[in-house]
Amino acid sequence: MKIHEYQAKELLAARGIAVPVGRPATSVEEAVAAVRPLIEQSGNPVVVMKAQIHAGGRGKGTFQENPEIRGVNVITAGIDGGVEAAEAEVRRLATEMLGNTLVTLQTGPEGKTVNRLYVEQGIDIARELYLAVLLDRASSRNIVMASTEGGMEIEKVAEETPEKILRQEIDPGFGLLNFQAHELAIDLGLSGDAATSFIGFVRSLADTAMELDTDLIEINPLVVTGDGQVLALDAKMAIDDNALFRHPDVAAMRDESEEDPAEVRAKNAGLNYIKLDGTIGCLVNGAGLAMATMDTIKHVGGEPANFLDVGGGATADQVTTGFEIITSDPAVKGIFVNIFGGIMRCDVIATGIVEAVNRVGLEVPLVVRLEGTNVEEGRRILAESGLAVVTADSLRDGAEKILELAS
Repeated sequence: MKIHEYQAKELLAARGIAVPVGRPATSVEEAVAAVRPLIEQSGNPVVVMKAQIHAGGRGKGTFQENPEIRGVNVITAGIDGGVEAAEAEVRRLATEMLGNTLVTLQTGPEGKTVNRLYVEQGIDIARELYLAVLLDRASSRNIVMASTEGGMEIEKVAEETPEKILRQEIDPGFGLLNFQAHELAIDLGLSGDAATSFIGFVRSLADTAMELDTDLIEINPLVVTGDGQVLALDAKMAIDDNALFRHPDVAAMRDESEEDPAEVRAKNAGLNYIKLDGTIGCLVNGAGLAMATMDTIKHVGGEPANFLDVGGGATADQVTTGFEIITSDPAVKGIFVNIFGGIMRCDVIATGIVEAVNRVGLEVPLVVRLEGTNVEEGRRILAESGLAVVTADSLRDGAEKILELAS
């Protein structure tokens, strides 16, 4: 589960990790009201207003409705009573940003609608660094990744100058050790107060990643201020969905408006669904069989439109919901249902398919392969339904048939 920058900073600040002072806003008036308190609290005549979407590259992103407006904007109040001018500029920018579509490299050309803003104090920046704690699936451990190239796309740094990326593996029994944090500080060229501040920061960040079951905490940039302190100028956080039961406060931060509506509907129905870019819709029971089904579709020349695992104990209603989710995707040109009835019964799947087609109709070819528990009953239900269903004898046979029919 991803959360917004302002939410990530709330979680970090609650654990003693330094972040700039800021206020979220969901309306123009809330954004304007944040300006004066931030300037008075920080003593800095600069405020920054950021669009809050679940995508990176906001600083370089532009709005479809007005390409001159960026996803991140710096507003200077002026030293001599210029707060009113800053408030007026925030009002103008907030009006342009809220409710409009921000396009970044990570959103794709369709962009994302901005429903929230974050107004934050300006910071005296001496250096920009990159810092992240992420789950390394190869070692099954969190690692710290750092670089002197803060503010840049880390993928570009990894490709062009991989030697500039530093790594430290975290032993889950001990956490990030002090000598590891010292090594990172030295390799980043930090010394004095900046090194001391960084060491405390990175160890606390590693502890936070462990505590919150995160897949990723990315600070880009991590800034060193003029007085030698480090703080998170930006923050991206993703939490393992399977661990959210341990963190109800974090689960409450979910913003479903930032997620694919079909994936939200599937999650609420207890289904595992991921939208892909192909044209062959897949409804399968079991994650392993679903992966094998998608691989076979690709092997015979097709492209899967989704991953959809209805699980081992799905009901007819869940199957119906899954079918409706697939058929709602305009890119789908054919549907392949591949079921092995172990715990799942083939007659339940067949009943769900019939109910779904009768409810939403069937405008694309449908191929069904059933094997296992109650398979004959499942085939009988489909045969007597009057639906235009093509049956398959094997996984490859089904993949070839749906590809031919969809073409």
